[in-house]
Amino acid sequence: MGNAILLRRVAKVATFDSAQRELDNVDILIEGNRISAIGTDLEPPAGARIIDGAHKLCLPGMVNCHHHLYQTMTRAVPRVQNAELFEWLVNLYEIWRELTPEIVYISALTGLGELLLTGCTTTTDHLYLFPRSCDGKLIDAEIQAARELGIRFHPTRGCMTRGRSHGGLPPDDVVQTEEEILADCERLIALYHDPAPDAMVKIALAPCSPFSVEESTMVKLAELARKHGLRLHTHLAETQDEERYCAEVYGMRPVEWAEKIGWLGRDVWFAHMVHVNEAEIQRLAETGTGVSHCPASNMRLGSGIAPIPLMLEAGVPVGLGVDGSASNDASDMLGEVRHALLLHRVMNGAKAITAREVLA
Repeated sequence: MGNAILLRRVAKVATFDSAQRELDNVDILIEGNRISAIGTDLEPPAGARIIDGAHKLCLPGMVNCHHHLYQTMTRAVPRVQNAELFEWLVNLYEIWRELTPEIVYISALTGLGELLLTGCTTTTDHLYLFPRSCDGKLIDAEIQAARELGIRFHPTRGCMTRGRSHGGLPPDDVVQTEEEILADCERLIALYHDPAPDAMVKIALAPCSPFSVEESTMVKLAELARKHGLRLHTHLAETQDEERYCAEVYGMRPVEWAEKIGWLGRDVWFAHMVHVNEAEIQRLAETGTGVSHCPASNMRLGSGIAPIPLMLEAGVPVGLGVDGSASNDASDMLGEVRHALLLHRVMNGAKAITAREVLA
């Protein structure tokens, strides 16, 4: 079998299975897209590729739960090095309004390559601005890059409807109408979404944030996603500015607003979730709503520290996200693991979180 791989005598295998088994000096046989055997002195099929596992640690591939690949070419922009989120966005939108499919393709190729080199084998992406100066097929360009590299890719079709002329942060030429958004979501679902459990490409829907998308659009996108069995994603409770916005516009806190419009559930995960209280954490746990923790980005932008130990204790599903390179400076999955471990220890003590919990 020409596509078989045998990892021979791997020094340490951390399985992260339900029994948390750790195995020493074992062989791992991979046939097709499945691990077919784990044991000692396994016989490789004819033509199998053999990799020496001596002195090596083997982990399951990591999953990146939040990213903005289009930002890869705008890392370390000098004028936003000391900016918080809203100021940072306003400045960078002036660069991002010039995006083209070619730029997004190159950005995705670079960012996805960085992820693969740091142990990530599955990633999502959140692309939410579509300049009117290009043909709009930016997610198509990202999918092309992912297929060329062979990474499992679950992009989210983001959007914004509230431009500066309507009190929003982005220029009007990167936002879209509700009709345009819904039509392109349907196009992407029909063209790319694979519902199989181990699919290499799945589509999710991801309006950008409470302050950049009309409430009616959030509701319609949730309806569309559930019609097709897709997941939902957005930024939520990231900054105190967002908290104030929700209080002024909606008369409630971000999580309360999300629940009101039908945006809690096992098919939903939020990025950041920094400014949440214990009651809100409990609602996330009760509804099975997921959280993508983005420690490097939150530190870089001074957004705050998400109460991840409390979420884990309550049973909230939590994953890690590198976030965009414009607020993290790299698509470094192992670096994000380290940031998460150290950040919560400095806040809550050395026993607050373990390396195994962060890697899991």
